[in-house]
Amino acid sequence: MEIRKEVEQREKTNLSPYACLSMYSKGRLYEEPQCDIRTDFQRDRDRILHSKAFRRLKHKTQVFIAPEGDHYRTRLTHTLEVAQIARTIARALNLNEDLTEAIALGHDLGHTPFGHAGEVCLNQLAPGGFKHNEQSLRVVDILEQGKGLNLTLEVRDGILKHTGDEKPMTLEGQIVKIADRIAYINHDIDDALRAGILQEKDLPVAEISRLGSNSSQRLNTMIRDIIVNSRNCPNIIISEEMQQILTNLRKFMFQTVYVDSAAKSEEAKVKHVITAIYEYLLQNPDRLPPDLRSIEKDVERVVCDYIAGMTDRFIINLYQYIFIPKPWQN
Repeated sequence: MEIRKEVEQREKTNLSPYACLSMYSKGRLYEEPQCDIRTDFQRDRDRILHSKAFRRLKHKTQVFIAPEGDHYRTRLTHTLEVAQIARTIARALNLNEDLTEAIALGHDLGHTPFGHAGEVCLNQLAPGGFKHNEQSLRVVDILEQGKGLNLTLEVRDGILKHTGDEKPMTLEGQIVKIADRIAYINHDIDDALRAGILQEKDLPVAEISRLGSNSSQRLNTMIRDIIVNSRNCPNIIISEEMQQILTNLRKFMFQTVYVDSAAKSEEAKVKHVITAIYEYLLQNPDRLPPDLRSIEKDVERVVCDYIAGMTDRFIINLYQYIFIPKPWQN
């Protein structure tokens, strides 16, 4: 079958001259035979989607630690929202949706339990610090399946550079970078309203009046701005006005939700749990998974990999198992 070649030819014929074509990928870490049905970027997307690290995202905190309700975002639903926003933009700009989706689905695979609170704690504990984007790349390069997923350079670059100052090498990666920010700003506002931490009257008047009165309108306004400003351009562009609105909303969320709110009141416990587990595993390396020990000899690196891969409930159960006395009978 020549289905892959037919798809690659359709990309070459139909996509924007600024799109990253799968037939011109810079390749994988290790050469391997190509699939006769799927393009390289489609295979990357599927490898990420079927990975254990991706499945664990459903039990990792986004912002709200151990929420009671069923409708708060998790790291998995955040990832899916980023992918949806990014694909909408990529489609409108006639860019490569498969590459865009692969980057979006993989961008947070390295996130710790307990969201950014967990990342801050591991960054303080680990020699050399900890950044979730670097850990996401480590997951797909090394940790998943004990050998990594052997993804293409374009997907790996987009995962690594989805946050921070570096610009991704492809427009598809640039889309995911801005889609990530759009997604979390909007859904964190939505979750904060649902939790009663914010009221509609608390939201910044100027920004909300410009974006829209509900989450759907706000997303549509931001996405439309990017599409309008990026058409037929070699870069993904957001208007200065919309960039300032995003900056203002992010600052507002830090002041009202991300720091010292009811949503963050459990962070001291998070730091205690992660620190206790970290120190215990350093002192008891025999408790580390053999598969991780076979990949990496540096015990502190293995401890960091192990904790970063844990879900919220797994690390809580592990803490209880190690440190909480258990009933016993004589």
